[in-house]
Amino acid sequence: MRLNNKVAIVTGGANGMGKSIAQLFALEGAKVVVCDVLEDEGTQVVNELKNKGLKAEFIKLNVSQESEWITAIDATKKSFGRIDILVNNAGISGAVPDLMDLAYFDRLWEVNARGTFLGMKYSIDEMAKSGGGAIVNISSVASLVAQPVVHMGYNAAKAGIQLMTRSAAVQFADKGIRVNSVHPGWMPPMRTSAVSAEPGVRVKLLEGVPMQRFGRVEEVANAALFLASDEASYITGTQLFVDGGLTAM
Repeated sequence: MRLNNKVAIVTGGANGMGKSIAQLFALEGAKVVVCDVLEDEGTQVVNELKNKGLKAEFIKLNVSQESEWITAIDATKKSFGRIDILVNNAGISGAVPDLMDLAYFDRLWEVNARGTFLGMKYSIDEMAKSGGGAIVNISSVASLVAQPVVHMGYNAAKAGIQLMTRSAAVQFADKGIRVNSVHPGWMPPMRTSAVSAEPGVRVKLLEGVPMQRFGRVEEVANAALFLASDEASYITGTQLFVDGGLTAM
């Protein structure tokens, strides 16, 4: 097993990519802490894993709130003793009708960028106590390219995640901590997606994807697994695009 006995926190783990990552990590031997604001859905994910004999716990977490991160880290240590892996996956969609909504700009930055920063802030010291660890930040192709249906605040936040990843990789390499980012392309619509969930819009989005299909959440999970595992032991500060060739155009 590629993550045998590792302790992994996965934010936004109640559905979508986060759920797929949590499931795959558990199957690969990790003790998984599923964190989300969606308590019922997150608990269901954990119960499904436990019913398979896998180790998992649910912690309710709003990633934008510092106090909730402190509670989540303490609860993880209480349950499993340490933290080896953090996947900062929680986020909200940028595909909204009003592309100049200032309040939504602030919300995008609060959840997507601030949430990622707080996750690293409160995990890094704990990882260092165990001799190191791996952080995988879920960014987006929107960190590199713009789209007609995506709020620029989403681009800004995801680009921020990319650069925070590189900064953290340099600043904490001496603690044995690797930090990398995964950049999904067009995937199944997020729970918070609006415009990009419309069938007509999705047809147009495929025009920019050389592979001419949408990605699957398990394809993102596989990328996160590789970067979290010891197979990527000499990889840090890199960006892995899972986008069907979209950013190669």
